[in-house]
Amino acid sequence: MVQDILVLKFRCVGKMTATTEANVHKYREQLEAQQDEIRRLTTVSADSRKTVELDQTTQGRLSRMDALQVQEMALEQERRRGIEVQRIEAALLRIDSGEFGYCTSCGDDIEPKRLANDPAVPLCLTCAQR
Repeated sequence: MVQDILVLKFRCVGKMTATTEANVHKYREQLEAQQDEIRRLTTVSADSRKTVELDQTTQGRLSRMDALQVQEMALEQERRRGIEVQRIEAALLRIDSGEFGYCTSCGDDIEPKRLANDPAVPLCLTCAQR
């Protein structure tokens, strides 16, 4: 099948690497599914990020403190989701440009197991440990 054909890419660093189109397509689908799930979670959690009402006649002090804590946790979760969306969008751009699977720091191949674990990962293990 065409998807199983091995695509050889020649990098500026002067070495040949092999990536199958099927794997790249699988990673794209995985990244897009993650992106959709994050958008869904953002929509579902919108109420918990709303401003907490501080009216003492409707809520007791402990209830307000609890509501403020829930709001702060929801805001932090949304911040982290935003960072993850940025990582996913960057990975999709690397797929479109033919740079997917290569470390953005040193240009070496990212290990297949590392990509399988997290397709949005931009660095090889060596650069990530620095």
